[in-house]
Amino acid sequence: MRALPFKEDTSNLFLLSKKEAVDLKRRRRGWVWNQMFVLEEFSGPDPILVGRLHTDLDVGGRNIKYVLAGEGAGTIFAINELTGDIHAMKRLDREEKAEYTLTAQVVNADTDEPLEPPSEFIIKVQDINDNPPQFIEGPYRASVPEMSAVGTPVTRVTATDADDPVYGNSAKLIYSILEGQPYFSVDPNSATIKIALHGMDREMREEYLVVIQAKDMGGHSGGLSGTTTVTVTLTDINDNPPKFSKSLYEFTIPEDLPIGKMGGKVKANDRDIGDNAKSTYNIIEGDDQGMFEIITDSQTQEGILRLKKPLDYETRRAYTLKVEATNVRSEPGSGGPFRDTATVKIVVDDSDEPPIFSKPVYSLEVNENAPINTVIGMVAARDPDSTGSQVRYFIDRHTDMERQFNINADDGKITLAKPLDRETDMWHNITVTAMEVRNHSQISRAIVAIRVMDINDNAPEFANEYEAFLCENGKPGQVIQTVSAVDKDDPVQGHSFNYRLVPEMLNNPNFTIKKNPDNSISVVAKHDAFRRQKQEMYFLPIIVTDNGNPPMSSTNTLTIRVCGCSSDGTVLSCNVEAYVLPIGLSMGALIAILACIILLLVIVVLFVTLRRHKNEPLIIKDDEDVRENIIRYDDEGGGEEDTEAFDIATLQNPDGINGYLPRKDIKPDLQFMPRAGQHSGPNGVDVDEFINVRLHEADNDPTAPPYDSIQIYGYEGRGSIAGSLSSLETASSDSDQNYDYLREWGPRFRRLGELYSVGESDRET
Repeated sequence: MRALPFKEDTSNLFLLSKKEAVDLKRRRRGWVWNQMFVLEEFSGPDPILVGRLHTDLDVGGRNIKYVLAGEGAGTIFAINELTGDIHAMKRLDREEKAEYTLTAQVVNADTDEPLEPPSEFIIKVQDINDNPPQFIEGPYRASVPEMSAVGTPVTRVTATDADDPVYGNSAKLIYSILEGQPYFSVDPNSATIKIALHGMDREMREEYLVVIQAKDMGGHSGGLSGTTTVTVTLTDINDNPPKFSKSLYEFTIPEDLPIGKMGGKVKANDRDIGDNAKSTYNIIEGDDQGMFEIITDSQTQEGILRLKKPLDYETRRAYTLKVEATNVRSEPGSGGPFRDTATVKIVVDDSDEPPIFSKPVYSLEVNENAPINTVIGMVAARDPDSTGSQVRYFIDRHTDMERQFNINADDGKITLAKPLDRETDMWHNITVTAMEVRNHSQISRAIVAIRVMDINDNAPEFANEYEAFLCENGKPGQVIQTVSAVDKDDPVQGHSFNYRLVPEMLNNPNFTIKKNPDNSISVVAKHDAFRRQKQEMYFLPIIVTDNGNPPMSSTNTLTIRVCGCSSDGTVLSCNVEAYVLPIGLSMGALIAILACIILLLVIVVLFVTLRRHKNEPLIIKDDEDVRENIIRYDDEGGGEEDTEAFDIATLQNPDGINGYLPRKDIKPDLQFMPRAGQHSGPNGVDVDEFINVRLHEADNDPTAPPYDSIQIYGYEGRGSIAGSLSSLETASSDSDQNYDYLREWGPRFRRLGELYSVGESDRET
């Protein structure tokens, strides 16, 4: 508490303690007043006197009063207006508020006017040890590797105390361990938990519960305390080797066990956990031939023994292996990973095995001209079992659908059953089956690839159907056509063809042939006197011979046409008729122009004919045919009684009085007997039937010319069932025109000639 001296001023207000208030009577005016007053935070339920205000104005019974303002005035602190005594009315807690700032003033009791300036003072709450230590972050969990050395830090705990750390020992904490000894210890000042026992093994005990106490007042008697728990877990280290559960494992494996399949399991147990318990397995002895392998199951950590090569009971019946299990991880300074070994004894069990071919694939050769029953080759298979059953052979007919081969069931000889043609199939792949006589279920298969060897049995021939064109204005020595040949055979030394003219053409005055380096020939013209008027087509037979043994040959004819060509050698036309055509205009263009003109003329004629018949009466006038007499009158009819204007009886007899009326538009060469028309009933008028009869007679009249006459009837129209009677749509023609000459005009008119020829053949049939 600080005391400040003041000058003697009767207008000042002083805060006096209890003792100072008593001693005030003994002093003179030269005294001190307290700016700060200290009060312990704990107080009972009764008000406690904090201090007293006094002023020099309080003399002679003046009418004054004391006023208190500031923090807690009127609620926590109360003042006696007459005496100036200040009391604390409530319990003070330093942890809530450590000090209060108040203002005191003397005023007139009647008017409340200030008699002097206000004076400020502080009331400080002094701490007492009323808060125990607390572990805010507890309970704690910590871990430490097993087998850690003594003094190895595990974790650190922290407690807090709400009391004043700078006043007294209320907030000075001391830590101690209440539970967890002798395994752990705690530093009393830093609260660091450490290992206190050597050789703590996780495999023996993995988890420990430690209780830590924090006590204030420096740990002295009377201090407050708090506790927390720390769960300590020992983490695993690789301090245990793998250990096989047995030193000897025995397995029996059938000799027909497929490669890659499991033959047995071994297991090395490890007390460690996680990666420290993982091990790998290896075969270190007894497998010189590499028959087995062992892998690790990542889930169960077992060693899986698998087969790498087929077993053979007849060759070897037992194996003794030495297997080693090695930890994957190792601790630093441990001298390497831990390991353990065990012995594995494997007994091979005899099984009935299928026959074994001497080769998985056989390759045979046969000439394509080989006779039936020729032995192509043979296959061989044996029973690998010790009993040695006899083997029989068969051909899988699914691979020999045409049954071109046979096999001897006893010795496996393959013979030819049908002739072979290399040009049809060069290779034949068949499957041969070997079956045990003792056990038909034991079968095996082998592939036999049969190659058909070539012989010279095909004559060479032209590669294409050549047709050469020779220009009239060509020069002697001009190459007309280059000719090459092909041969279906395939000799080993390759094809080499010899070309020559037939003997009767050796002194041919028109053409000769010249051999080219690329196994072809060039046909050369000997002179330039070729004319289409003289001869428009030449035939040149050429003999082609191959180099086979024996050699094969064939005669092929080259057709040579004489054509008219332009100055640059372009073929224009190749027939005699086209010779008179203007140069520069091809026959195809002329035919196209003529066809267009004819089509236009036909359209014009048809149009004019239709226009003319549209204005003519429906039926040709004939005095003898009363049906065509049309009587017009403009007087009003008398209904049903008026029967004189038009005689309907004429239509009741469609054939007329004479029965048959001949056609007037043509004169038939042959006369035929008229057919009796179908009459309608005695009282009926059937014009539609009359028209149908006339149409039938016109269609079946053998004396009519090969063209139709257009006859228009009132009942015929767009929807008529009779159809069109026009000859424009018919494909028939009586023309004797022969279009074979179009084929002689050259390749450009050949297709047109074929089309016209087809039309003529259809007409004849």
